[in-house]
Amino acid sequence: MVFLLPAILILLVLCGAYGWSAARSIQQHTTAQLLGDLSYFVPGARQALRAEDPNLIESELRRFGSLYDTQIVIYDRSGTPWVSTGDVAVNEEDMEQVRLALSGRRGDPAESALPWDLNETVIVEPVFDDNSVIGAVRISAGIEASQRAIFTQWAVLLLGGALCVALLIWAVYRLASWVLKPLRRVDAAMAAIESGEMGARITGDTGPPEVQRMVRMFNQMAEEIERVMTRQQEFVLNASHELRNPLGALLLRVEYLATGLEEGWDEDIERTREEGKRMSRILDTLLNVARVGKTDSTFAAVDLQMMAADRAAAWQDRGAEQGVEVRASEGPVMLSVTDRTGVESALDAIIDNALKFAPEGTAVDVAVAELDGEHVITVRDRGRGLSTEQLELATDRFWRSSLDQNLAGSGLGLAIASDLMDSLGGRIVLDSPPGGGLRVALCLPAESSHPGLAPDTSEAARA
Repeated sequence: MVFLLPAILILLVLCGAYGWSAARSIQQHTTAQLLGDLSYFVPGARQALRAEDPNLIESELRRFGSLYDTQIVIYDRSGTPWVSTGDVAVNEEDMEQVRLALSGRRGDPAESALPWDLNETVIVEPVFDDNSVIGAVRISAGIEASQRAIFTQWAVLLLGGALCVALLIWAVYRLASWVLKPLRRVDAAMAAIESGEMGARITGDTGPPEVQRMVRMFNQMAEEIERVMTRQQEFVLNASHELRNPLGALLLRVEYLATGLEEGWDEDIERTREEGKRMSRILDTLLNVARVGKTDSTFAAVDLQMMAADRAAAWQDRGAEQGVEVRASEGPVMLSVTDRTGVESALDAIIDNALKFAPEGTAVDVAVAELDGEHVITVRDRGRGLSTEQLELATDRFWRSSLDQNLAGSGLGLAIASDLMDSLGGRIVLDSPPGGGLRVALCLPAESSHPGLAPDTSEAARA
């Protein structure tokens, strides 16, 4: 379509220009014929007017008029029709041309501006005798013949143009198919690889050389990706297998030792069993990731208030080193069905970012609330903050303010938090609160919460 539309427009312009030029040429040819006929009758009209005998030319005029459907009128010196091929019906415009001719000047032929104009072509020529005007000859002809010739030529031009457009569409379609066919194969192969078919390749060498080169590069890239993925899977499978054997032996040894220990060791033995089972679950997860290539988040009912308090407590030692207090506000239980690990990771990234820019002697506040149908966890520092333009860029990967280039960090914290919230169906919002600093809100949909569910308060959830 990119090449077809301009080509059709150019063809239409060329056909229109040629059709108009052909119409004007036919009109000019008709006018030239009338001028030739007029020049033929002017000498006879001069002779008849000089002899004052209309019979000298009347019969010839009538014969010519009936044969060629042309009206010829000879006027005397006073402007009165003297001889004609038939009834004379002259309008004011024609009489103006007759008066002009009787004054010694030929009137310009009034050509039709458009082929479908119904006006006649009229030419008036003065008749001179010894440098004095003794009369005028007026010739007029209908334009039916010219119109037929013009419309016939236009019909042929239209038919030829339609044929050219059809050929052009066919050629563009064939060219597009030749170019796009290998690209469709590339698209199909990419979709197959995305769905997990790492062995998908593109066969056939069709299309232009540039596309063939792209296909070869795609196949090479796909082979390299398959090799890397295979090595990664082999590493995870081997690591999981090698860890499973000593873990199994360790659990057997624990069970063997447990048979000879006193009852006071039962609690420690049970904790050891639980840790072993937890490690087994981790290994199972690794094996599943290695086979399938991805893992699903584990959603459960989480008390956001308790989780925020736990994470704030975990960062208090780090804050104390910088002279910054990390504190969580108290509030009622607020349950949300979500992935605890994902939310905790996002919250850790936000608190870490706040501690980087919090001045000594200030505080970082962590709070949980429900606003506009969402559960919101906010982290607010009292640092320099960001401008409105910078707030829009802060969640981009590797973005850092020009004023903070000397601080340690990679500019990924807020970006990672934003990606985690997107994967959980939430979002991240940044704003500049009154009093300065930066406030970052992790927003989770409240409709995913179930108040009747018990909070996830196990030690594994707190880990």
